[in-house]
Amino acid sequence: MNSLLGAALLVPGDRMRHARQMSSPASAPLRRRDPAVLVVLAVLGVVVIVALIVVFTRGRPTPLDAGTPGGVVQRYSAAVLAGDEDLAAGYLTEDALSDCDGQSPSITEDIRVTLVGTTERDTSADVRVTLTTSYDGGPFGPNEYRSDDVFDLLKVDDAWRIEQASWQLAVGPAAEKDIP
Repeated sequence: MNSLLGAALLVPGDRMRHARQMSSPASAPLRRRDPAVLVVLAVLGVVVIVALIVVFTRGRPTPLDAGTPGGVVQRYSAAVLAGDEDLAAGYLTEDALSDCDGQSPSITEDIRVTLVGTTERDTSADVRVTLTTSYDGGPFGPNEYRSDDVFDLLKVDDAWRIEQASWQLAVGPAAEKDIP
């Protein structure tokens, strides 16, 4: 009965206000989101998380087997780039060592060595690499220089040794007489 009295007391202008109050957002039921939108958002979230994991867990390249031509070139290159010429010399053949005159690569800081391919035979192998050298500066920002090169390897006493290294990474330990 009270509801009848309340309805009777409304004047014509009040009916519109009462109707607006009834349809206000606070009293309206919550709309359900489209499930396709939720699926797309979930997929995008997963892609972003996977991308972040890949970026932050990438580290050093996986070492190749030390008994392979590629593994020998990888270890030799790492030793040269680290400045350990004596360790690098351990990967060279006797002939390559005898041709050394105590030379060191002029620039090893910003060189990246990428394995392109390996051709392995019974007693020799060729390891093709791309050497990328980065230089700072210049009017257009940093520069890169890329060159393809080949390491020639021989099998000596069942172990791979470098007979000819890339000129950019060629080293030879200093002779005893050159050391003060």
